[in-house]
Amino acid sequence: MIENLAIFPMYRPPKSSAQTSLFCSLEEQLNRKHPLYVLANKIDWNKFETEFSKRFDDKMGAPNKPIRLMTGLIILKHIRNVSDESVVEQFQENAYYQYFCGERFFSTEQPCDPSELVHFRHMIGEAGMDMILKESILVNDDHDKQGPTGCGTAFRKDSPTREP
Repeated sequence: MIENLAIFPMYRPPKSSAQTSLFCSLEEQLNRKHPLYVLANKIDWNKFETEFSKRFDDKMGAPNKPIRLMTGLIILKHIRNVSDESVVEQFQENAYYQYFCGERFFSTEQPCDPSELVHFRHMIGEAGMDMILKESILVNDDHDKQGPTGCGTAFRKDSPTREP
């Protein structure tokens, strides 16, 4: 009976250590075909940085959080049709959200207090929100020509918001 048993080599883990991936950037770890990864690389983030930074003056001071982070959270909020609280919570759990918002490494920290999104929207005003909308439409038009990114037309002018 024992003669019929095949001998299989013992499993050995790969020589590369899991600890080295602990220090890899999100860009190195994430799937480059994921819709949010693709979308993050299509959006002209510098456009928002340039325009929104003009809205700060010596009296107001610099924003507490990076403009890319706050703009990204607003876009994600509308794409996913969730509340400020929910998008902030999901950011903590989702590496793609973090990459989309400009983070280089994964963090389990809350990116901001949800109320900071309200203040940011107030600071950029309706013109800033329209600018975000126009960029998302431009990206979606490009998406329609080049193939799906999975984000479709979820960010529309008539999409419901749950702002406090």
